Amino acid sequence: MPKMSERKIYTLAIESSCDDTSAAVLCNDVVLSNIVARQAIHEEYGGVVPELASRAHQQNIVPVVDVAIKKAGITKNDLNCIAFTQGPGLMGSLLVGGSFAKSMSMALDIPLVAVNHMKAHILAHFIDEEGFDKPTFPFLALTISGGHTQIVKVNSFFDLEIIGETTDDAVGEAFDKSAKILGLPYPGGPLIDKFAQEGNPKAFPFTKPKVDGLNFSFSGLKTQILYFIQKNVAENPNFIEENKADICASIQYTIINILMDKLKLAVAETGINQIAIGGGVSANSGIRTTLKEAEKKYGWKSYIPKFEYTTDNAAMIGIVGYYNFLEENFSQADVTSKARIEF
Repeated sequence: MPKMSERKIYTLAIESSCDDTSAAVLCNDVVLSNIVARQAIHEEYGGVVPELASRAHQQNIVPVVDVAIKKAGITKNDLNCIAFTQGPGLMGSLLVGGSFAKSMSMALDIPLVAVNHMKAHILAHFIDEEGFDKPTFPFLALTISGGHTQIVKVNSFFDLEIIGETTDDAVGEAFDKSAKILGLPYPGGPLIDKFAQEGNPKAFPFTKPKVDGLNFSFSGLKTQILYFIQKNVAENPNFIEENKADICASIQYTIINILMDKLKLAVAETGINQIAIGGGVSANSGIRTTLKEAEKKYGWKSYIPKFEYTTDNAAMIGIVGYYNFLEENFSQADVTSKARIEF
């Protein structure tokens, strides 16, 4: 673990990987501000439109950064480091945040740190928050989002190894596509979670895909749900409305079981029983409840992030920037944004 700094290190962090423009200021590992500007325009299209997202980032980046610095109670001249999301993400969106971060770093003559977005979801657990424990190395991380599903063995801040991942769709996409099949508006994942809390999770059994090792697959489940809905709606046009809660509960139950089966296998193979979750789907209440139940059932220690740090946010970028600053792992001004990036 890097030696903790005895002085105050102020990190400005910028996150612009998809459709949220976010800026945060951290003093060492404590978040002073974490501002997020969301883009409602994508709702009418049923998904994120990359060109519209990058334009909105251009409009939002300056005011979001300005508010973050002011809310932190400092000035830009107090900053010691600027961290930004290098990737993965939408290229146009990444370029806005990356270009701004590089320009500000050069103007203030302070170090720049390019951050892997998915690593940041994991290391968000090291933000100092009252009431939230930090995991100890090594631990297993389950990163679940709209674009990724991974099991990662975390040996240190700088040694993270993917030991399982999806071979097709991500878990967040499975939730959102299932919601779309049910006629729910975008983003549909949170709505499935909402309706599931009122339904019977065993009302409609779905078959879990058979995938070797620690990898995942969700495309077959998504197709199975589509055919199931089409068949039943053909027989009863009101089937979805009459059974919405039970359908959502059954979908969520199946997805959670898929995740838990792989986690149990990962624990058995590695001998590590510390589990941390991260990514937008980690906000799902069913996943959180099931993971807490596993603590008692299997003797695991689980780490569940504060809701604020589950969706895309700059604070998680800032904590990675801080630990890299301590080790002087800086990026050069010619560092490039990448839609796909090596873990």
